[in-house]
Amino acid sequence: MHRIILALITLLALRPLQAQAPPIPRLLPEVLNVYPHDADAFTQGLLWHEGYLYESTGLYGASTLRRVDIESGEALELLTLDELYFAEGLERVGNRLIQLTWKAGRAFVYDFASFELIDAIEYDGEGWGLCYDGRYLFMSDGSPFLSIRDPQSFALIFRGAVTWEGQLLPAQLLNELECVGDAVYANAWNTDYIFRIDKYTGVVTALVDASALLTEAERAALRPGSVLNGIAYNPEADTFFITGKNWPKLFEVVFTEP
Repeated sequence: MHRIILALITLLALRPLQAQAPPIPRLLPEVLNVYPHDADAFTQGLLWHEGYLYESTGLYGASTLRRVDIESGEALELLTLDELYFAEGLERVGNRLIQLTWKAGRAFVYDFASFELIDAIEYDGEGWGLCYDGRYLFMSDGSPFLSIRDPQSFALIFRGAVTWEGQLLPAQLLNELECVGDAVYANAWNTDYIFRIDKYTGVVTALVDASALLTEAERAALRPGSVLNGIAYNPEADTFFITGKNWPKLFEVVFTEP
């Protein structure tokens, strides 16, 4: 199945464009800095705020919430979830952190400063990625749709399709999310690609190819399932931090046209 998904997204990226449609830009991550990343962190959600990374890591029995020092890659604060939960996407809304879970249908809400659990919110379906644009939360769930939710109540407001050249994306692609301006950036699960999506229309407006970030030797040393996942935007520097599940490195990049 994984190979089929990868082949399909590659086919979508390379198929001939219709004459009337402008070409979708292909972007590359230009590396500005490389930082250490905990190779035991199965990254599911990533965000940046005032000099620190906040990370949600997954797997049953190993899911955590972390505040991370970027220079060392070490967790300055770490909260371990109950083994019943597989943590997923993470986002900050004001003085709260919201952490999704994969199949439990529950989002945990923490005090941003102390990591104290202050609420648990129920939702239908799976939880994958989460981002906040200052007005709404955007959530992925393993489907080709993004859900728009109220940031306070988490109530579902709208659920819209994500399309590539008029075609619905395959399922199980939209993963970790980052909201930046009018766009939602989404890791394409189990691939080396990141979609840039118009948040108003759901149309993919660019495809980032991050396949060259790791060397062949580094890839060969990865554990099974250690795919690209984790996007955090730094508005002060206008840069992105990207990494992968169990990757030993985190990259600070800008996206450029080759």
